[in-house]
Amino acid sequence: MAIRDNLRILSKLTRRRLINALKIYLSFLVSRLLHRPVLWGLPISASIEPTTSCNLRCPECPSGLRSFTRPTGMLSETLFRDAITDLSTHLWYLTFYFQGEPYLNPNFLDMVRFAVQQGIYTSTSTNAHYLSDAVAKATVLSGLDRLIVSIDGTTQATYESYRIGGDLEKVIAGTKNILNWKKQLKSTTPHVIFQFLVVRSNEHQLEDLKALAKSLGVNEVRFKTAQVYDYKNSKLIPENPKYARYRKSKDGGYLIGNAMDNHCWRLWSGTVITWDGQVVPCCFDKDASFEMGKISGQLPFKTIWNNQPYKEFRANLVVSRKENSICANCSEGSKVWTQT
Repeated sequence: MAIRDNLRILSKLTRRRLINALKIYLSFLVSRLLHRPVLWGLPISASIEPTTSCNLRCPECPSGLRSFTRPTGMLSETLFRDAITDLSTHLWYLTFYFQGEPYLNPNFLDMVRFAVQQGIYTSTSTNAHYLSDAVAKATVLSGLDRLIVSIDGTTQATYESYRIGGDLEKVIAGTKNILNWKKQLKSTTPHVIFQFLVVRSNEHQLEDLKALAKSLGVNEVRFKTAQVYDYKNSKLIPENPKYARYRKSKDGGYLIGNAMDNHCWRLWSGTVITWDGQVVPCCFDKDASFEMGKISGQLPFKTIWNNQPYKEFRANLVVSRKENSICANCSEGSKVWTQT
């Protein structure tokens, strides 16, 4: 099933997008070689934030902790259409997620439909608490290509130990609704992924999740390593080092496992847009501390992508990435294990 999804991604590749992707990749390689930023082309992927609101209170999430310093709000359809119209010729992959629960935005599926009409591959991540029968049908009809369902436990006790305030039965029921409407409408999309954030309290349930996914007919299972803010002495980090972004230190604490080399593909290949139009360098800038510019109907995205703040950010990264505050706990280069 993952093969079909990958072929669908490839099907969105136009001649213009292919040329742009090659330019981005080559400029990234040249930048690594010269140790200074060289940039040809525009982002091939983008994450856009439908909302910062969320119904759950996950302990390592700013939405869940209600700890944002930036405002909480909803992406407007006007701002979204302006951004996508500007990006659509070169943009290949669009993720409807940064922080928050996308389905809380009442216009979310209308925005998905608009992006699909532009021939862009579309994906979102959800806690699946709002996938009623009607919403599930609308999701399938929207043309959404990929639906990532966050499910971090196979029993209610384990699930809610991280997904605080969540109801596992709702997650399973919502997933069943999506799969049922895919069948009824004879649709191959969305490609449904169970994503399991591996922490110490749930690492014993990996095989159980595979069994649950198989019984429901989910297309794919992914085990994802967790970003932990206070990682030095955290009790969330799993015992199995295979599923941790961090390594144990001699004193029994933890150190970040990333080598933190002075390069980052994300700063060349993609961009992140908040609900109110701020452009930030990547998904690790949760509070939008490094605003590169702001989307508007009058300002072309290309101007922001090549402006001085972006240039300076990339220049600092290729010289001393570990000195950047949002890079200090970055997973770029860390693994996500997949079981199809």
